[in-house]
Amino acid sequence: MKSKKIYLIRHGQTDYNLKGYVQGSGVDSDLNQTGLDQAAKFFQHYKDIPFKKVYTSVLKRSIQSVQSFIDMGISHEAYEGFNEINWGNKDGKEVSFGDNTYYWNMVKKWRDGDLDFKPEGGESPLDLLAKQQKVMKIILAREEEDIILICMHGRAIRILLSSILHQDLKLMDTFQHENLGLYLLEYDGTDFKVEKANDRKHLL
Repeated sequence: MKSKKIYLIRHGQTDYNLKGYVQGSGVDSDLNQTGLDQAAKFFQHYKDIPFKKVYTSVLKRSIQSVQSFIDMGISHEAYEGFNEINWGNKDGKEVSFGDNTYYWNMVKKWRDGDLDFKPEGGESPLDLLAKQQKVMKIILAREEEDIILICMHGRAIRILLSSILHQDLKLMDTFQHENLGLYLLEYDGTDFKVEKANDRKHLL
């Protein structure tokens, strides 16, 4: 396979992010004004990059974050496999040390290596990884798309990076990123390397 340059970003801020609520694939929220401003700044900084394709999840906050690139006429595809993890009955709930102790215990289980564990009505990291791998197989097979932009979600990015960088999935929380943070990835046809991690200079 030919080499690729991948600009991987997390979506802009939503009110759920601002308030600290659990926001998985069961919550299809819009960007708030801060998120729209972040998206505009990212576009202004990277609008001259010759992207061959824009990939997103099917969730609105992901698409809205790169809408300006799509409006330029750059081809766009959305995949459920790039959605945020499904938190089940925890989606849309406030993360606190009261009712959401279960949420933190679940994250601890994943850090301890129980990657099949899933919230009630939701999915596990391994469930989401299997979906992501199907989408990445499609993307990597498209050799003509040498420069692409991907917009995804916080937990989903941690899972994806762990996979493509051959890191133990239980260590996924070592990847820390903020809204509209950028990972610049180089793919040489075999392996990935990170050129930039959670870069947010475009937001200054």
